[in-house]
Amino acid sequence: MVKSKKTGLGGLGAKGGGLGALFADQGLDHTVNGSDEVRDITIDKIVANPFQPRRVFDQNKLQELADSIKQNGVLQPIIVRHNPKNNSQYELLAGERRWRASQLADMTTISAIVRKLDDDQMLQAAILENLQREDLTPLEEAQAYRDMMDGLNLTQAQVAKRLGKARSAVANFLRLLNLPDEVKSLLNAGQLSMGQARTLLGLHNKRRITPVAKRTIAEGMTVRQLEQLVNKLNEQATPTKNQASLSPYIKASTTALEDKFGTKVHMTRNRKGAGKIEITYLSDEDLNRIFDMLNIDLDEQ
Repeated sequence: MVKSKKTGLGGLGAKGGGLGALFADQGLDHTVNGSDEVRDITIDKIVANPFQPRRVFDQNKLQELADSIKQNGVLQPIIVRHNPKNNSQYELLAGERRWRASQLADMTTISAIVRKLDDDQMLQAAILENLQREDLTPLEEAQAYRDMMDGLNLTQAQVAKRLGKARSAVANFLRLLNLPDEVKSLLNAGQLSMGQARTLLGLHNKRRITPVAKRTIAEGMTVRQLEQLVNKLNEQATPTKNQASLSPYIKASTTALEDKFGTKVHMTRNRKGAGKIEITYLSDEDLNRIFDMLNIDLDEQ
């Protein structure tokens, strides 16, 4: 066994309060203790952490780290445990970027601290380690809270208490998991802010979330402007007596057009099947957006 020594691991030790102290309280801090082993492990024997909340890795930054590893090696060991289902393998707890970058650098082994952890400890340690990162996306943070609730059988309030956060803050993150997949991708890519995503969830007609999200990006709306749009769309969505008497075909057609254009549409139809369609727009910019969707170029008219 290698002699006990301190390993910085990106400042995730148990100094001070907050999450670092929580690691230390549960024996999960990133320093070598008497029961740890530090060894060089074949990279192919390491598998990703099944409890890892992190989903997005910047490939350019990974390549930069790989280039550095080729020149200088891995300066800080990763942390692993024996895979409880396959003792010849190891599961990664901390240092996934270093592990992935080492693979890109064609390294065959990597220095690792081998730690004895059960599944509950593994889950909580992985979540807490990731929550300390500044570049965690809002959705990754939301998923981390959900994983803590499901994996450790905790309530929102208990998660908030463990992390020293307000319950409302945890609840706001968890709401993001209700977004459509396409909008989640926009949020993960940084095209939408968390404030914009939360505002979109205020739409009464949930089918409008995706088209309104795309419109928000196209028009460069602020959160305040988006709030105003959402309020207008919600007001427009209140059914009138005439709307209540529309045929199922007209109702379905209206809904399809509203989903397409992200704005209010009114349709009428007489007994002979003729009718008209009215598309509401809120500004000249909004009208131009609708023309673009219809492939109408006014400059050529």
